[in-house]
Amino acid sequence: MIKIGGESKPFSNVAVSMSGKSDQQQKKQKQVEGGGAGGSSSGRAMRLLVRGARQVVAVGAAGERVKAGKEMDNLSIVTATEDQGVSVAVDEAGLIAAVGLDSEVEAQFRGASWGEVLDAKGGVVVPGLVDAHTHPVWAGDRVNEFAMKLAGATYMEVHKAGGGINFTVDHTRKASEDELLNLLLPRLHRMSRAGTTLVECKSGYGLDVDSEMKMLRVLERARPLAPLTISSTFCGAHSVPKGLTAEEATRRVVEEQLPAVRAAVDAGEMCVDAVDVFCERGVFSVDQSREILQAGRRLGFILNFHADELSALGGAEMGASLGAEAMSHLEEVSPEGISAMAQAGSVGVLLPTTAYILRLPPPPARAMIEAGVPVALGSDFNPNAFCMSMPLVMHLACVTFKLTLNEALTAATLNAAHALKKADSHGSLQPGKVADMLLLDAPRWEHLVYQLGGADDVITHVIKSGRVVHSRRHPATLP
Repeated sequence: MIKIGGESKPFSNVAVSMSGKSDQQQKKQKQVEGGGAGGSSSGRAMRLLVRGARQVVAVGAAGERVKAGKEMDNLSIVTATEDQGVSVAVDEAGLIAAVGLDSEVEAQFRGASWGEVLDAKGGVVVPGLVDAHTHPVWAGDRVNEFAMKLAGATYMEVHKAGGGINFTVDHTRKASEDELLNLLLPRLHRMSRAGTTLVECKSGYGLDVDSEMKMLRVLERARPLAPLTISSTFCGAHSVPKGLTAEEATRRVVEEQLPAVRAAVDAGEMCVDAVDVFCERGVFSVDQSREILQAGRRLGFILNFHADELSALGGAEMGASLGAEAMSHLEEVSPEGISAMAQAGSVGVLLPTTAYILRLPPPPARAMIEAGVPVALGSDFNPNAFCMSMPLVMHLACVTFKLTLNEALTAATLNAAHALKKADSHGSLQPGKVADMLLLDAPRWEHLVYQLGGADDVITHVIKSGRVVHSRRHPATLP
C-alpha cells in the first residue's frame, strides 16, 4: 500500500525504479535492446538492500522538491502488506534505485550482488534528517550564560555583558585550524548519531577575513571526515566586531570578506553555498543587511539569513524582495512579512531550541503554513543553543510551535533540503536521490518524534549514501 497523508491507496504491483518505468516496461525495453526476455539484473553490483520494512516513508512524491500549505501534512508512505515487507535498493553510486514490496524489488534485481543486506525486521525507514541551520565551528565554553538566562537575563543583556557571540569570537580567533577541526568533528558525529545526514554549517565567529576563512577551511577539511553532508554558509556579518560600527563592519564584509570567499571558491579551495547576516536591532540594520545580501547575490551565493528574531524590523519583507532562498528564526515576523515570503517562495527555517532556551515567543508557524510559506526546521546548534538532535527539535516544533507530526517530518527533511537548494538530491526517498536513510526500531515512524530524548534507542541504523555510518548497540538480552 502507498499512503499519502491520512489516506491509504493500493501501491502498484511494481517497484518504483530510477527510470520511473514499471518492472514490466523495463523488461520489454531490455528485450528491445537485446537484453533478453528475462530482463534481470544478473551480475549487477549493488551497494545496499534494505528489506522487510513495515513502512518506508518517502515524504515526497517523485519530482516533488518542496511542500507548502496543506501539502506539508501529506506524506508519501509505502506500507507493507500482510505477507511481505517493503525494500529499498541502492546502487553502487549510493543512489536509490528502487522502492517497493520485497518481492517486486527482488524480481527487479534478481541475480544482483549486494554489498550489504539489512533486515529491517518490521521496522520503519525514513529519510535522513536535514538540519537547516547550525553554527558548529567554535571554541570557548558558554555554559555560565545558561545560568544567567535562567536568572532572567535576555540575549542582548548577555551580549552587552561581554558574553554571547563576541565571547565566542575571541576564543575562536585564538584557536588553530586543527583545534577547531578537533572540536567540530565530534559534534558532527553526534549529529549523525541522532539521524542528521545533511547539515548547514555557518562560519560567523571570526568576523574578520583571516578568521572567517579559517572557519570555512575547517568546514572544508571536515567534509571527507564527517559521516554527513555539509552545506557551508559564510556568516561574516554575524555580529559587529569590537571597535567597529555596524556601518564599518558592513563595509568590511562587502569589500573584504565576501570577495575573499568568492576567490577561494573560484580557486577550488572550498565550497560555499550561501551568505548570511544577522539582521537585528543593535546588530545589522535592514539596509545594511540588504547591502550585504545583495553583494552576496552578485557573487553567486544563495541567501539564507537571520531575520526578525528579536525585533520586528521588516527583515522578512526585505529578504523576500531579494528572492532570498531562506530566512531563519522569524519569531517577530509580521503578517506582511509572511505574505511576502509566501509570494517569493522563501523558506522559513524555524528554530525551536532557540525560542525555548531564550524564552522567546514562538514564531507564528501556523500562520506561515496557512499562508503557503514552506517551513523547515533547524537545531541552531551553537554555544547558546547546545542541541544536536533533530528528533528533539521536531518534538519541540510539535509541542511549542503547534506543527503536526507530518509537518515536522516534512520540515526536517524535504523542506530543509529545499532551503539549502539540495532538494533535487536530498530530503526524500525517491529513485535517483542520494540514499540517506534512517532505520527505526518502531512500528510507526512517529516514534522518532514521540519518544522524547529517545532517538538513540529508536534509530538502529544511520545510512549515508547507501553505507551504514552508525548502528545502535543492541541491549543485553534479559535472562
